[in-house]
Amino acid sequence: MTMDEVDRICAAWERERSDLDTSPLHVFSRVTRLARHLEIARRRAFAGQHLEAWEFDVLSALYRAGEPYQLTPGRLIEETMVSSGTMTNRIDRLASKGLVERAADSTDRRVVHVRLTAKGRDAVDGAMTDLLALEQELLAPLPDGDATALATGLRALLIPLDEPSPPEPGK
Repeated sequence: MTMDEVDRICAAWERERSDLDTSPLHVFSRVTRLARHLEIARRRAFAGQHLEAWEFDVLSALYRAGEPYQLTPGRLIEETMVSSGTMTNRIDRLASKGLVERAADSTDRRVVHVRLTAKGRDAVDGAMTDLLALEQELLAPLPDGDATALATGLRALLIPLDEPSPPEPGK
């Protein structure tokens, strides 16, 4: 088996601190390094459509909502996990680029929807196509079936981390 940088780092720690179990480093250091490579791939995919990562996140949330490709700002906040002030700024910037538009609810004028424009839909669609092609390249070294096994293992790690925290006592 070919050694990688993480193997070298772990071997050095094992040499210097043989009393420590470095097995978590074998997983999480690789996840961290892979995340860096994925971030580079994401920037490349989004740059082809003149999008920033945050723009893709908002536009893709709208696209995934399905026809008519709209959500309330509150729902966008939940989808993208940002503050209301940040979301307002993002919607303003996306609207100024013609990627989204604000639309009043037809039954309640107090409710505003953020709707993906045709230009926004084209941009996020192209970025997603490019991103998936780059991600396929990242997964290419894995033998058949290993990507599925990896996804299953990562899901098992993430489910308890993604669960909402119970409210603090007294709140």
